[in-house]
Amino acid sequence: MLLAFDTSSPTVTVAVHDGTDVVAELTSAETMRHGEQLTPLVDQALRQVGIVPRDLTALAVGVGPGPFTGLRVGLVSARTMSYVLQVPVYGVCSLDVLALEAFDTGVVTGPFVVASDARRREVYLASYDEAGLRAGGPDVQRPADVATALPVVGEGAALYPDAFPDGRWPLRPAAGWLARCVVEERAELHDPEPLYLRRPDAEIPRAPKSVS
Repeated sequence: MLLAFDTSSPTVTVAVHDGTDVVAELTSAETMRHGEQLTPLVDQALRQVGIVPRDLTALAVGVGPGPFTGLRVGLVSARTMSYVLQVPVYGVCSLDVLALEAFDTGVVTGPFVVASDARRREVYLASYDEAGLRAGGPDVQRPADVATALPVVGEGAALYPDAFPDGRWPLRPAAGWLARCVVEERAELHDPEPLYLRRPDAEIPRAPKSVS
């Protein structure tokens, strides 16, 4: 029994995989409230399957790239649960999750790009080959600097259609596909550490410089 969740996008997504297939999957109804929504969604998903946390044998978590606050909620929760339950936790690049869904569902059939919203009028971006494997990235870029006619999966294409005219679904990572990445060994696995790619928006103020 593997519990998967991703908090790299504005929504929280949670799923349970029983080793054969995804048996529960939920997505938050609200955005930008990761801390308030993750635990209730996990509890609801486990109840749907009829299990309790001690029945879990592994965890999977999206490591981004994504905004600092959202990622921190998911990764801290994953590490804490891993420690308490004494089960392994596997991190997966959230762009790889989008790529797997697009590739396996036939949304893309050749080389493509995945682009998610990085705010500040930028995107998190990675390129993939005709087999759905990551060929470059992830990076953070301005859309105009990486404009392409290739199919572009993810929210970045919806936000910047001038740079990415061939936008494709899905827009945001789904925990069910995150679980498949791990169970089917379809993506590179990472430690549960965040892929921020840049400094957080909010930082502790530095001490003022001396004028003497």
